[in-house]
Amino acid sequence: MQENELKIASLLPSTTEIVCALGLEKNLVGITHECDFPSAIADKKPHLTASRISHETMSSREIDHAVRSNLDGHGSIYDLNEKLLEQLKPDLILTQELCEVCAVSYKTVEKAAKIFVSDAKVVSLEPNTIADIFDNIKTIGELCGVSETAEKVIADLQNRLDRVRAKTENLEKRPKAFMLEWLEPPFAPGHWTPEQVEIAGGDCLLGTAGEKSQTTTYEAIFESKPEILVLIPCGYYTHDILRQLELTKFPSDWRELPAVKNDNVWALDASAYFSRPAPRVVDGAEILAKIFHAEIFGEPNEKEAVRVKINFT
Repeated sequence: MQENELKIASLLPSTTEIVCALGLEKNLVGITHECDFPSAIADKKPHLTASRISHETMSSREIDHAVRSNLDGHGSIYDLNEKLLEQLKPDLILTQELCEVCAVSYKTVEKAAKIFVSDAKVVSLEPNTIADIFDNIKTIGELCGVSETAEKVIADLQNRLDRVRAKTENLEKRPKAFMLEWLEPPFAPGHWTPEQVEIAGGDCLLGTAGEKSQTTTYEAIFESKPEILVLIPCGYYTHDILRQLELTKFPSDWRELPAVKNDNVWALDASAYFSRPAPRVVDGAEILAKIFHAEIFGEPNEKEAVRVKINFT
């Protein structure tokens, strides 16, 4: 099949971003309700999914409880529009098995594909590191017949990371940074985020590259004494974080954290730069470099990062 004839259903915001980065926006026949980049994509393509949980109306603790309740009962927090999938008749369906909180489960997609679009190829992408993300870009490029374009995209992204690393790898001072991946309960960072921190010239606390994000405690975070605290709750935009901060009470002893005392608490767009395994993780590393080493990279602008105050009990 020719590249210009291929019909793609993307069931992940990250794969939608990758498909568009490869110049294949026109081939997308269906996307998720969360696909919002490039900015015009959301209103152009049919939505194949819907969420049973609202970031807009629920607190982070309520969301965590709802997610755990659904998944512990072997349910899902997402619905897949199977009738629409059948109508769109995609040739390629891009999905994942990595996280049931991030997208419709792979089993649901696989079952629906067999019933409604039996000819479609279902591809599950499982990135855990930045290298895995680049491999996914390569894989999608090969599946869609645009391998050369994919190689160029990867080369550009790698060059950007290399430029940041060249300025940070020999620094003696690497600030201790804690990347808070959920507010209540607190989550320590995993997957590619520790790599982003390391490339940007920081020391990532309580997180291991390539491993899953894990629940932690406010006490453990306090004991790690972060010099910089970066709020990146999974799936949140910056305005979501600012709204949730008004509802979240942190322990009073956090007033003594070096990050708090030095006014070094930041909120970043997690959806854009950290939650999604897509090209913009490179942007995330570049923004962190500005926060960690403004003397080298310059201060981040307000669209990149917002310095915030936190509430205490």
